[in-house]
Amino acid sequence: MSSYCPGEILISREKISCRVRELAVEIEKDFDGEPLLFIGVLKGSVIFLSDLARCLNSKVPVELDFLAVSSYGSSTKSSGVVKITKDLDEEITGRKVLIVEDIVDTGLTLHYLTSILGERSPKEIRICSLLDKPERRQVKIDINYRGFEIPDEFVVGYGLDFSGRWRNLPDIHVLRTTS
Repeated sequence: MSSYCPGEILISREKISCRVRELAVEIEKDFDGEPLLFIGVLKGSVIFLSDLARCLNSKVPVELDFLAVSSYGSSTKSSGVVKITKDLDEEITGRKVLIVEDIVDTGLTLHYLTSILGERSPKEIRICSLLDKPERRQVKIDINYRGFEIPDEFVVGYGLDFSGRWRNLPDIHVLRTTS
């Protein structure tokens, strides 16, 4: 029976830190002085969202809210079925919203979320994702702020997990099987 473990580092903590600061500068330019609601997609986005929010200057008033969705379970492949397991606490009607995601894979989760959140009449919805895996895309998703494009590998670390494990790793690793 195979088990899994973190393999080689795909993206180092130094590269992540540098790119998060660059993304913050892009967001500051686009939302200079405008209130913005960060919506973190739990649990994977927490570390990225926290670092990104701390990198923003005080000219961008930011509030944080979270929602949780499920599509993976304990597999390395998305089930394709998305369900909200924790909804937002904040009202988003008339507000500028930035969905902060750890990774865009098939795009099904974000397609579902933007559709559901769009029905709540926000002023604007934008997407910020640390990782983008375009080879796996099944639906078109416009990512406004992209950290890194990665190959079709299952990755862990910096908030990303496999069955709840390895979120705490500071670098992003490729998940490997062991015999």
